[in-house]
Amino acid sequence: MDNVQLTRKQREFFEYILEYKKDNDVWPTYREIAENFDFKSPNSVTQNIKSLIKKGYLKKTSDEEYELASLGNRYLGGVGTESYDDEETTYGGIPIKGIITAGYLQEAVESNLGTINLNMLFPNLNRMYALRVSGMSMKDTGISDGDFVLLCDDDVKNGDIGAILFNGETSLKRVFYDKNGLRLEPANDAYSAIYVEPDVFEEVRVIGKYVGHVNKTGIYTSRHNHN
Repeated sequence: MDNVQLTRKQREFFEYILEYKKDNDVWPTYREIAENFDFKSPNSVTQNIKSLIKKGYLKKTSDEEYELASLGNRYLGGVGTESYDDEETTYGGIPIKGIITAGYLQEAVESNLGTINLNMLFPNLNRMYALRVSGMSMKDTGISDGDFVLLCDDDVKNGDIGAILFNGETSLKRVFYDKNGLRLEPANDAYSAIYVEPDVFEEVRVIGKYVGHVNKTGIYTSRHNHN
């Protein structure tokens, strides 16, 4: 999951707790973190920590504490984690140069009407990240091996396409919530559905909701990415 990047605020949060741990040999308390960032509620600390766990920078220990996970260790070592998505960045885009009619012929109207940018395509851009797809189980949805699937840190509803982590393995499938657990449906007849039964249900984690994908032919968005 090398492409799971942090937003600017998440990066500042992560760097603060790393620096505190380096200086004090213990992680900061929730109160110390809240005071440093002027958070009004400890819930803000909890949400930031959950995001870092979900993105693979922290992991929970058996005593409900946390420690560095794989990406956290890479970040600490300065390998491949310098870039990040700034949720307040103004992204470049495609210039809108005027108006063209789709009815009767009319005089061309040229004007600088701004740009079409990623924020317009993906309103939740600050909560998105990409993973590279390996395999063809979702080819009937247009997602192929080598594509970059765009995921949002959001709830996956019944029938949505989502990225699932279970038993240390990941899979991109259409997710259905059955009475017996989860049913992960492929979009390719060559693959079979994956059933996650109750005895392993608690080991399953949704790591992202599908909102689109990117390949050499363009950017494709889900019709439901505004939900």
